[in-house]
Amino acid sequence: MSERINNTAPLADGEAGTRTRILTLVGSLRAASINRRLAEAAAQTAPDGVEISIYDGLGDIPFYNEDLDVPGSVPAAAQALRDAVAASDGLLLVTPEYNGSIPAVLKNAIDWASRPYGAGAIKDQPVAVVSGSISPNAAKWAHGDVVKALGVAGARVVETAHLHFAGFGERFAASHPREDAEALTQLGATVHELVQATGELVSA
Repeated sequence: MSERINNTAPLADGEAGTRTRILTLVGSLRAASINRRLAEAAAQTAPDGVEISIYDGLGDIPFYNEDLDVPGSVPAAAQALRDAVAASDGLLLVTPEYNGSIPAVLKNAIDWASRPYGAGAIKDQPVAVVSGSISPNAAKWAHGDVVKALGVAGARVVETAHLHFAGFGERFAASHPREDAEALTQLGATVHELVQATGELVSA
């Protein structure tokens, strides 16, 4: 269900288990959304030994309902998300802002990944949050709500990786963010901080 974006070189012999896997969840379902393009640009900055994939299928997951969350009969789309989160070393969430808050599809993904409570796939996962909007506010309200939901869900939010893009309707209207040197530098720094956090978790 996830789309692998970067194609890092094969690891050398003896390094098969050392690749760092970052899973990206995008809060906009629109195929050509600028937030998705930001995620694609972020994947381009992945250093050697790091694989960044963008998860497809968030729109297929039913709204969280405890009646559906029954061991052995969890909806396939929800289970696929949980499995993908559990298999990753860290998460990158890219969010627009809808009516001043977090998109429902992203909140729903956090809800499913947080269960069972206290033992969900997202628990203790290092997470970086990037927000972007056409407004000068840079989707900071949505960013704050995402961070809050992640904290309650038990994720480990990497505060040094926070990133906001304002007014990107004009900035990226005619070009992909990967063609913007400043955006790539900023996204690369976010990815670097997130990867560093995954290493700290392993060594802790």
